Amino acid sequence: MSTQTTPIRTVCPEDAGALATIYNYYIARTVATFEVEEIDTTEMAARLADMNRRPWLVWEEEGLILGYAYASPWNTRAAYRQTVESTIYLREGFEGRGIGQRLYKALMDLLREQGMHVVIAGISLPNEASVALHERLGFTRAGTLREVGHKQDRWVDVGYWELFL
Repeated sequence: MSTQTTPIRTVCPEDAGALATIYNYYIARTVATFEVEEIDTTEMAARLADMNRRPWLVWEEEGLILGYAYASPWNTRAAYRQTVESTIYLREGFEGRGIGQRLYKALMDLLREQGMHVVIAGISLPNEASVALHERLGFTRAGTLREVGHKQDRWVDVGYWELFL
């Protein structure tokens, strides 16, 4: 039996391989990310090393990372320093278990503690599950950019949602 009290914890460098595996599913099979080339563990480790003091969280059960969520700067200009973009990815097959909602809520709580003011989420459309997740947590739609990405032989819209903390 595990002594871990919560499946949510802060990411560590050793998580890079598992996170790359989760993310590569979305790169290869979906339009959830506009990256088109899968990344390796070294690239994910570099991204983890450049977290800009923003939280990265993982959901881990019995040694297996089932998802991760993180915040990154919305823009590098100083006036945007209290605005972040949030991101979440779950391991294929573990959707619909409430992991995303609890992981994302923990991320929002940390961002609130850090004094962030606005969280922005960009969602490739259509993506009913992601829209529902964000709206359950209080995000409201801010707008849509039409046909800004081209992946899997089609143009993809991106909707933006915002949450005031």
